[in-house]
Order: sequence, then structure tokens, then C-alpha cells
Amino acid sequence: MASNVNPTVRRRRLGMELRKLREDKGMTAEQVAERLLVSQSKISRLENGRRSISQRDVRDLCEVYEVEDPRLVDSLMQMAKDSRQQGWWHAFGDIPYSVYIGLETDAASLRTYEPQMAPGLLQTPEYAQALIRGALPETAPADVEKRVQVRMHRQKRLSETDNNNAEVGPLRLWAVIDEAVLRRHVGDPELMIRQLQFLIEQSHQPYITVQVMPFTMGAHPGVNGQYAILEFPDASDSTVVYIEGVTSDLYLEKANDVQKYSVMYEHLRAQALNVEQTRQFISEVIDHYAALTK
Repeated sequence: MASNVNPTVRRRRLGMELRKLREDKGMTAEQVAERLLVSQSKISRLENGRRSISQRDVRDLCEVYEVEDPRLVDSLMQMAKDSRQQGWWHAFGDIPYSVYIGLETDAASLRTYEPQMAPGLLQTPEYAQALIRGALPETAPADVEKRVQVRMHRQKRLSETDNNNAEVGPLRLWAVIDEAVLRRHVGDPELMIRQLQFLIEQSHQPYITVQVMPFTMGAHPGVNGQYAILEFPDASDSTVVYIEGVTSDLYLEKANDVQKYSVMYEHLRAQALNVEQTRQFISEVIDHYAALTK
């Protein structure tokens, strides 16, 4: 991988290396925390890449794990230094889902199921603005605009012109959306027409697949809610299942969890309308909104 890999991924890789050193030493996170006089939760956050890690943290952990190879220590120290660099999203200030953005920025593929709204990567600016205002009514206009700008910037990953990820290439997006996404009025009918037309347009891009799960399908593996599966070009980076929450998000990386969600997604793709049926279905919903404007 190139040396400019984003800091979120750097933290994940470093955390995995530190966890491996701890496990090779036969120590628990609690034992390490006791040795360093820190909380067990800090050790866990360092290992799962959810917390920035200092070179001092790495040095202390290497001493606890009795790492004798100076080259390994130097490599881990450099990773810690690189992981504290800022990604592009930091220019927009405090973004609550910055960890996810960091993962998405470096992912090779993203499979997502959305039961209530169009996927962020497939939203028009006006749809995104109306959606954020409705979902977060107490958000200041400036913060709404900032979130929209971040969302639009994220969409660069779907383009071959994203020079920051030239080695990875465009993000391969597969989105299964519930019929409710099409039926829910976000803004006025004209806005919804433009949003649904955008979905159809994007579905013709070579790296984007969109499928609709119609109401007539009844109960299906996605009824429990939204989730996304991110896969990375480097084999050392484990696949991540992302589940968005109101006050906090969930990131699952254990092989068993990833396998279960992956199997669920295969069932979703099999049960949803195929690509051509989806485009036709969305076109019919567009006709419904068009009738409302007359």
C-alpha cells in the first residue's frame, strides 16, 4: 500500500499488530492495563483502532510485551506517528462519524442495506439537506451545510477521478434499498423526482449496483435495520460490518459476525428486484410523484 494510506486505517493496522503482540505474550487486556496503570477500555480502544495512539503508548506496550527487535519497534512507532495525521474530513471540523468516513475512504467495496433513506453516497445535495434537517431538527444551518458538503465529498470515491485512491480505484458500491426509501417524502415531490432519477443514473455506472426490496417481499433478512459491509484491498485489513446508531456506532470485525452479515446480504441480493426491474420500479414511483405535481 502507498505511504499516504489514511490515518483511520493506519490505526486499525497498528491496533491489530499490538493485539497480536499481546496475545503472543499470553496476556489479557486487563493485565496490560494493570501494568501500565491505565483502564482496560483504553487498551481495547487502542487495539480496535477507535482511539488515536501516541508513540509513547507504543513504546510502553512494546516494553510490556518485551519486543526485542528494534526494527519492529521503529516500524510500530512510525505507524503511530502516521496514524495521528489528519484525513481530508478533518478540514470540515468535528464529524460524528469520522471513523466510518476513514474506513469508507480506503475501502475497495461497500455493500449496504438501507431501509429508510437513500444511501449517503447516492444522495443529491438537496435530498441530503432535507434529510439532515428532518432527522436532526436542532442542528444549526451551518452544521447542516457542513454535513452535506462532507457527504458530497465522500461521493468522489465512486469516481475514477478520485486521485487520492488511484491505487485502489473507484469504490465498488452495491446498495439494496427498501421500497420505503422511494415512498418516503423527503422534501417536496419535485425533490423526490430528482433524487430517484439520480438513483437510476448512478445505477448505470460500472461500479454501482442498486436493487430495491419491494414491500411485497414481506419479511426478509434486512428487517432488523441498516448495515454496511466494508472490504479493503489489503488482505491484512479485516472486513468491517458497520451499524449506524443515534449516539454511537457499532463496528464488527470478528470473523463470525462478518460471516453472518455477509450471508444475510447474499439473501437480500437474491430476494430483491434485479437491476433492470429496479430501474423500472423506480421509474414507476417517479411517475407517481410526477402526478402529484400536476
